This record gives sequence, C-alpha cells and structure tokens, in this order.
Amino acid sequence: MIKAVKSLLTVALAALSLSACNDEPKDTHPDKLVTQRRALFKQFTRTLEPMGLVARDRKDYNAREFNESALALQKLATQPWPLFTADSNYPPTHAKPEVWLQAAEFKAAQDDYLSRVNQLLAAAQGSDLGLIKSSVNDVQKSCKSCHTQFRNDSGS
Repeated sequence: MIKAVKSLLTVALAALSLSACNDEPKDTHPDKLVTQRRALFKQFTRTLEPMGLVARDRKDYNAREFNESALALQKLATQPWPLFTADSNYPPTHAKPEVWLQAAEFKAAQDDYLSRVNQLLAAAQGSDLGLIKSSVNDVQKSCKSCHTQFRNDSGS
C-alpha cells in the first residue's frame, strides 16, 4: 500500500514538473482568439488525417466515411479566418507578422485552401479514387504552403 502511494506521488510530481516546463504564455485575450483558432486547426488535422491515410494507401477507402470527412472539413474550412483580427496578434500566437502585413496574400491563401477543400468534396462525391487522392494531396499542399508563408514552426 505504501509503495502504491509513493508511486502515485512520484507520478503526480512528475506530471506537475512537466506542466511547469511549459513556458508558453497563456491566451489572455477576453475572447481567447488564439485558443479558438488553434482548436479549429486541430479539428482540421483530425478531420483531414484519415483522408490523408487513404490518399497514401495506409487506410482502406470507405466512400461513406470519406464523404462525411470531406463534408466535415468543408464546414470547418471557413471558421478560423475571422479569428485573425488585428487584436489577435499576441502571445501565444505563432502566426507570423505577414498575416497582418500581407493581408491580401493571406486572404489569397485562405481562398486557395477553401477552393481545394471544395474540390476535395466534389471528388469525394464521385467514384474516381485517383482524383480523390489527388484532391487530398492538393488540400495538404495548400495547408503546407500557407504554414510556410504565415506560421512560425510550432503553432497557429
């Protein structure tokens, strides 16, 4: 019993120590804009990744499942962009200043992403697996391109 308590205390202290190592500032904005957009981008990833596995032949293609994922991604696709307001450029953001300094280019990147997601949804509603895989790759390339231009390496 004493060993179990000691083990539990050790685990609790280790967890507490690790959480103290996180030196990232808290999102102090009243509307938590950075936190909101990060949550949406995580949903993007969770929604897109299974489709990416299909595109890379690491998961079997299930038309119904795939179409549901494409629909979910389309619903998410417009949600984070209004959260990039002038007052949302504060720590803990990882958005580069270019988001605000190159607003037209950032908007063009958003439009490209939305277009690619719509193309993916159209492909998902068809039966051409080659087109479906290509469309997934195009969405992922659009994400990567935007991240390269507008996001610092470790976050949103």
